[in-house]
Amino acid sequence: MNDPYLAYLVAQDEQQRISGGVTRLAGRPLAADEVAIDLVYSSLNYKDALALTQRGKILRRLPLVPGIDGAGRVRASRDSRFRPGDAVLVTGCGLGEERDGGFSERLTVAGAGVIPLPPGLSLREAMILGTAGFSAALALQRLQDNHLRPDQGPVLVTGASGGVGGLAIALLKRAGYRVTAFTHRRQHADYLRTLGADEILVADAVPLGTRPLESARWAAAIDTLGGETLAWLTRTVMPWGSIACIGLAAGSELHTTVMPFILRGISLLGVSSANCPLPWRQVLWQRLAQEWKPPSLESLVGKTIGLESLFATAEDLLAGRLHGRVLVRLAADQPPPAGRAAGDLGDAIQSP
Repeated sequence: MNDPYLAYLVAQDEQQRISGGVTRLAGRPLAADEVAIDLVYSSLNYKDALALTQRGKILRRLPLVPGIDGAGRVRASRDSRFRPGDAVLVTGCGLGEERDGGFSERLTVAGAGVIPLPPGLSLREAMILGTAGFSAALALQRLQDNHLRPDQGPVLVTGASGGVGGLAIALLKRAGYRVTAFTHRRQHADYLRTLGADEILVADAVPLGTRPLESARWAAAIDTLGGETLAWLTRTVMPWGSIACIGLAAGSELHTTVMPFILRGISLLGVSSANCPLPWRQVLWQRLAQEWKPPSLESLVGKTIGLESLFATAEDLLAGRLHGRVLVRLAADQPPPAGRAAGDLGDAIQSP
C-alpha cells in the first residue's frame, strides 16, 4: 500500500502562492472502514475547473488533490463489503473539496461513500455520467416525485451544452419526455438534437420579460444557470409545474416574486448531489445503468485527457470552448477476478 502513485496536487508555497501539477505521492496504510481504489477514469466537471484554476473556493484545505469523481477497481479494503478487484465508483462525498479526490491513480476513501459498479455500466460509462449524470438523475427523480409525467408537456433544460445539461436532455428523452434545450451556443444545435432535444431555444433570441407571470410554457425545467434565467423559469412554468435547480453558472442570486408560487402552485426543488444519502445514490445509479441509461453515452464525450492536460482543459471549459463530457483517463482497465459480481447490491432498495 505504501508504493507511490501519480496525482495532480494543488499546493501552497511559503510565499502563499498556489500552484498545481502532476506529482508522485506515497501511499499509506488503510484506516478502519477505508477502501483503496486503483482509478481507471475520472471526469472534469465545472466545480473541478474552478478548483484547478482557483476561480472558486472549492478546495477547503491545501495541499489537496482535486476531482469530485472516480471509478476503478478495489486495491485493498478494510470495509467487509468490498474485495480486491471489485469495480466501484465514487462521486461527491467531499472528494476534491475536503479530501483528496479523483485526479489521481489511487483513491483512498471511507467505504460508506463507495458504490459497487451497477451491472450495465462500464467504468468508462460510469465516468461519462459521473457527478453530472448523477445530478441530472437526481433532478429527474425529484421532478417525478413531484408528480411530473411525460404527458404533461415539454421539459426545458438550461445550460444544455454543458455536462449536466446534455446528460439531463439524454435522461429525459430516455424516460419518455419531450425536451426543449436552452443554450447560449447556437453552433451546438445539431449536437443537442443528437442527445434528444426536440426543440432548441437560443438564449439571446428569447425575451425573458419582467412581469411577475409570463405565458406558461413548460411542464417542468432543469436549471443549471441560476440568476435571471431561473427567475424567468419561475414565471414561465405551467401551473403545478416544478423546477429542479442544480447550478449557478449565470449567477447565484434569485430575484422573483411569490406570484408563481401562490397563483400557479409551482415548486422550486433543490438538487445537492454531493451529500445525497447513500440509499438514494444506490437506487439512482441502478437506474442510470438500466432504464435511464442513454442509448449512446459515447456521443456525450467531448474529450479524453490525461493528468498533464487538466489545467489547460479546465481553462477551456470555463471559457466555454468545450461541449460534452471531459474524461480523465488514469489507467487501462483490467478484467475483474473470478468470484462475486462487482455490481451486486443485494436486495432491491426502495426508490428515494
